Amino acid sequence: MVRQRVAVIFGGRSGEHEVSIVSARSVMQALDPNRWEVVPFGVTRSGAWLTPEQTLQSLAAGHTAFRGGGASLLSSSAALDALAGCDVAFPLVHGTYGEDGTMQGFLEMANLPYAGCGVAASAIGMDKALMKALFREAGIPMARYAVLRSWDAAADEEQARDYIEQTIGYPCYIKPANGGSSVGVTRARSREDLGEAFAAAFAYDDKAVVEEEIRGREIECSVLGNEHPEASTVGEIVPDREFYDYESKYAATSTTQLHIPAPLPAEVVERVRELALRMFAVMGCEGYARVDFFVTAEGAVVANEINTIPGFTSISMYPKLWEASGLSYRDLLSRILDLGLQRHARRARR
Repeated sequence: MVRQRVAVIFGGRSGEHEVSIVSARSVMQALDPNRWEVVPFGVTRSGAWLTPEQTLQSLAAGHTAFRGGGASLLSSSAALDALAGCDVAFPLVHGTYGEDGTMQGFLEMANLPYAGCGVAASAIGMDKALMKALFREAGIPMARYAVLRSWDAAADEEQARDYIEQTIGYPCYIKPANGGSSVGVTRARSREDLGEAFAAAFAYDDKAVVEEEIRGREIECSVLGNEHPEASTVGEIVPDREFYDYESKYAATSTTQLHIPAPLPAEVVERVRELALRMFAVMGCEGYARVDFFVTAEGAVVANEINTIPGFTSISMYPKLWEASGLSYRDLLSRILDLGLQRHARRARR
């Protein structure tokens, strides 16, 4: 079998830069060497692209972030030439400029097959306000939410506070509409918390989503497939603090627990899996995505969001759920790349 060259693209300009590198290291180590030849592309915090050689040098030096070197992609003939020699791409840039449709659009323009969701689903999945509007239209059960713009809050912060109190109330969560890994998210208990919450959210985006707090268990389901997607078994996250924030997800001292399978009644598990597939379809996802929920004490399933490029270390929830469903990490990665190649071939027949 002739090995295919996989462009693994990671790092990037978002606040999830380091998380992306951890995911990519794990993926590159696990890809089946009999099927895939890894060609790594690091993207610096400024958006410059490193060549595969520069990327390998940085990784070998133990760097946890790409800070210097490289050039913009359009002025880096070495990076472009290396990318043009690849058969398929595995984008692992979490957050903005990677998970939001921009990377996917570039790969579409380059006519390079790639893993994961397409342009539209990626863009909607990154923008929580658009995602929630779509799900509300489709009748997906969700928490109440409101959308606030940075310039409106800056023009009259007291009016913005009144708006949140009148539409959502406390406690509530204020988060950047475009972002992930709980970066910039604040739990507001009262009016006094809103100033700091606005500053945290608007540091990352000009649009913030304000959500009512749902008291429930944090449940996740992995979805895989193109035309006929499948849902994995269901897992539960038990955070080690008030909510599942960045430190709870990634800090070495975190004692957050993952329960796979989630200890839930069979009918609740099936409801989660059914909604996960429905949300995947409504958003137009292909390839893979992780779908997050809350389950209340009464057994109600409330949708939270879809992550189109979830964390991808061997101990991340997405691959662990598939492992518990009978699909190994290595085989899962090959399946994801095959799905990208199959979608590209299907579209080429038009």
